[in-house]
Amino acid sequence: MVSLVKRHIFLVMALMATLVRAQDDLRPVLERTYQSWRDAIVRKDAAAWQAVTATHRRVEVRNRIVSEKKPFPAAVFELPAAPPALGGLKFLETAQKGPTAKASYFGKIDFGVGGSPTENLLVLSFVSEGGKWLYDRADFVSLEGLKDVRKELAGGDLKYLHETPEAQPSGKIPDTPIQANPAKYIAKVYVFSPGREVKVQVNKISRHRFANAKEAEIVIGGAVDGPNEVQYAISKLPGGTGKEALTIRVYLFSEVQGVMPVKAFEYQVQEGKPVKSSDTGMFNVDADTVRKLMGR
Repeated sequence: MVSLVKRHIFLVMALMATLVRAQDDLRPVLERTYQSWRDAIVRKDAAAWQAVTATHRRVEVRNRIVSEKKPFPAAVFELPAAPPALGGLKFLETAQKGPTAKASYFGKIDFGVGGSPTENLLVLSFVSEGGKWLYDRADFVSLEGLKDVRKELAGGDLKYLHETPEAQPSGKIPDTPIQANPAKYIAKVYVFSPGREVKVQVNKISRHRFANAKEAEIVIGGAVDGPNEVQYAISKLPGGTGKEALTIRVYLFSEVQGVMPVKAFEYQVQEGKPVKSSDTGMFNVDADTVRKLMGR
């Protein structure tokens, strides 16, 4: 029995040592990838950006830009703040699952917009394509309302990372979306959904998910002349009462200075009223709509 226990302890220790070595090997690779991506953004080097960015992310970024009728790839570099440098941050861990990986950092994350940064969490995501690690995205997690988590991470306790699915690699590379045509009319879908999850699909191309939200997202591919389809599915979230008010809208945006957005579609339910679990609606971009967008 004693020998079996010793053997089990040895195996556990060997596994932990292997994980540490794997983490040590992965960290510099991921950090070089991030640094290359950051350098490409700072230098506004489109070729370098494409070379180090995951395929699905490149297509998503392109689709969003052309849906806003901005130039691609020039608009890739129109960011509100510079990507943060890793220097000065405390490395927490790298984690890998299949062709996906994450690297997490804690500290005063500086986006170069002034002020005094506080200690927060930065989680970088990567995917492996063709044997090469590529940058996917960065998630900034404010810890202002999570004082205990901030204290834990500062002390090296990584429980929050291990218990938060978004901080761990999924093991699956996201599907690459189809390339959307440049928008003719800029559109956004707006949802107010306290206590509910709302999934919206516009023209079978632009897919959106809102959970307990009050926000808007760009419609990929924009709106088109003639009929446009809006599909939606609604479900109650844990903690929701099922009686909350709900709003789903699609707005069209003018390119003429001073012209207000045009509300093209709306499904709205007052508090306490029944809500459809799913439905399909339409809105039409006709000559009258175009005249409104032109400010006439």
